Amino acid sequence: MVKSYPTDRIRNVVLLGHGGAGKTSVTEALLARAGAIPRAGKVDDGTSVLDTEAESIKRKISLSLALAPFEWKASDGETYKVNVIDTPGYVDFEAEVDAALAVADLAVFVVSAVDGVEVQTELLWRKAAALGTPRMFFVNKEDKDRADFHSVIEQLNAAFGPGIAPLELPLGEAASLHGVADLLTEAALEYEANGQHHNEPIPADIAAEEHALHDAVVEEIVSGDDEQLERYLSGDAPSVAELERTLAHEVLDCLAFPVALGSAATGVGIDRLADFLCELGPSPADRPATILAGDRTSVVAPDPAGQPLLQVFKTIADPYVGQLSVFKVLSGTIKADDKLVNSTNGGEERMHAMFLVRGKEQEAVSEVVAGDIAAVAKLNNTRTGDTLTPKGSPVKVQSAERHAPQYAVAIVPRVQADDDKLGNALLRLQTEDPALLVERVEETNQTVMRGMGDTHIAVTIERLARRFGVNVDLAEVRVAYRETVNDKAEAEGKVKKQSGGHGQYAVVNLRVAPLPRGSGFKFVDAIVGGAVPRNYIPAVQTGVEDTMAKGGVHGFSVVDVQVEFFDGKYHAVDSSEMAFKTAAAHGFKEALAAAGVVVLEPISLLTVTVPPAHQGDVMGDITSRRGRVQGSSNADHGEQEISALVPAAELLRYAIELRSMTGGRGRYTVQHHHYDVLPHHLVDKAKAGLPKQH
Repeated sequence: MVKSYPTDRIRNVVLLGHGGAGKTSVTEALLARAGAIPRAGKVDDGTSVLDTEAESIKRKISLSLALAPFEWKASDGETYKVNVIDTPGYVDFEAEVDAALAVADLAVFVVSAVDGVEVQTELLWRKAAALGTPRMFFVNKEDKDRADFHSVIEQLNAAFGPGIAPLELPLGEAASLHGVADLLTEAALEYEANGQHHNEPIPADIAAEEHALHDAVVEEIVSGDDEQLERYLSGDAPSVAELERTLAHEVLDCLAFPVALGSAATGVGIDRLADFLCELGPSPADRPATILAGDRTSVVAPDPAGQPLLQVFKTIADPYVGQLSVFKVLSGTIKADDKLVNSTNGGEERMHAMFLVRGKEQEAVSEVVAGDIAAVAKLNNTRTGDTLTPKGSPVKVQSAERHAPQYAVAIVPRVQADDDKLGNALLRLQTEDPALLVERVEETNQTVMRGMGDTHIAVTIERLARRFGVNVDLAEVRVAYRETVNDKAEAEGKVKKQSGGHGQYAVVNLRVAPLPRGSGFKFVDAIVGGAVPRNYIPAVQTGVEDTMAKGGVHGFSVVDVQVEFFDGKYHAVDSSEMAFKTAAAHGFKEALAAAGVVVLEPISLLTVTVPPAHQGDVMGDITSRRGRVQGSSNADHGEQEISALVPAAELLRYAIELRSMTGGRGRYTVQHHHYDVLPHHLVDKAKAGLPKQH
């Protein structure tokens, strides 16, 4: 049973890194070494405690953040509670990283000793740095063939600049890995099969290198403390405990980034990593949250005796207890059955059943102190990102802006039973996954699902089927083409029917003319002299508008047109609103054909950020998509920002194609800019995507 710990003995740690670096394996190894689980599970054989979803097991990658709390007695003699948050390394699930970073006090970047620094590690480093999150590294897979710790250190220095502080050297490497050399204590830590270690003298073959690195690391640490530096220069070497205290302050201030090493598979270095998390990592007490009260920002101290305040950063749809809201307590102590208010929507919530969560495992708790992380079941009106506060205190947590979903597909229920359940199932999935957006697009008559990439969408479709029994097929998203008149024209619409009793009679004379792009529709009533009674004129306008919406000559909705109703005829007995509405529809279609039409396509403003090496390829690709480059400028991190106007039809798969073109380094935003004329030779291709009812 995990007991309650004071705020300064809690550590909230997020593991970040490129997919395949071994973040989940490191988390499993930490849990096993701490005795929180009997043995570490394996991602490859589906026995991981953390990756339990069928979709994750199938792909052998993490798809969601997972909590892994454990207790650890560190080498300083203190016992801590460590909340590790394992995150996906695949870019499609970066929203899970955003959620974890919102509550983490330390980010540990797991880097493969074989593959070194990879693209997602660099991008996530920028994200953590922008948030001011303290950071360190764990070089994993030191037991694998081609492991090269020295090469990784060179890459870390090249990629992330000053502050990289190796604290260990490997003893052996690849298949011969048997321990680590501690650069602070200058002792060799030899590991047994159970993950425990004992100290030995530094082996002679690395003694010179180890001592030189020891001096370099000590100098790097003491340079951040004037008093300690003065003592060091006078020959008074600081103790290991003093060095660690100074290093912890530098980690908190994001001036130093320690590097540990080991192997999740063999357990080498795992206990040392746990020690570093506790002794060098900041506690929640060191990192107060920033809150918003109206337009004013302030910080709130994580005081267990303070006013209750919590932030929900993850929602889980649990099949047994229903919706679980995972939260971090920012202030106060939250107790079972406390009543709080959602500051986003004003709804009152009761903290019924609270749990500590480890994978699928849940353990009931009666209270959660400031700085700690837990989950609560069945909150009625609370979603990811919401803040719960006492009544009368409507403050919110200042959260980072998240990426908008960029990849879209249309979904079609297979049978009526799927259609009946689809809405509720999608609502629950969107509650759990803020990066998922589903909307009904009336103009194209499609239900469109938007996510971060094709894998994100594929996983969502599988979850729909497995969890909710809803099966859907995928279709291409239809582009919202439109059409407008090319010139002025006049036409007459007539309805004349007589079949006994009241007939149907109406004559409508219309004149159409183009309007400037984006003007929409203008109806001009030019009837004079009582040619048509005033009560029939709204029916004429309705008939025109309905026809515009249903589609013009090519089947697309009609826009940017002025319609003038200038003459007509009626019958005192046989005329009706329906007759004039129908006559207007006929007349408008005739006028469109006479005026000639052009198809309009939506044009998007595309902004792409890429390293300079990819700038030429991206600009050439934009041109091949009928795009017009508007310019380029310098961006952060030495990158280039390219802006272009590109037809929306050419960007349907851009999220995937840009990633492939730039090795995952390209990012982009897109927004609607205007409509322009579609080249004539592409009209038939555009019409092929029309829904069948047209």
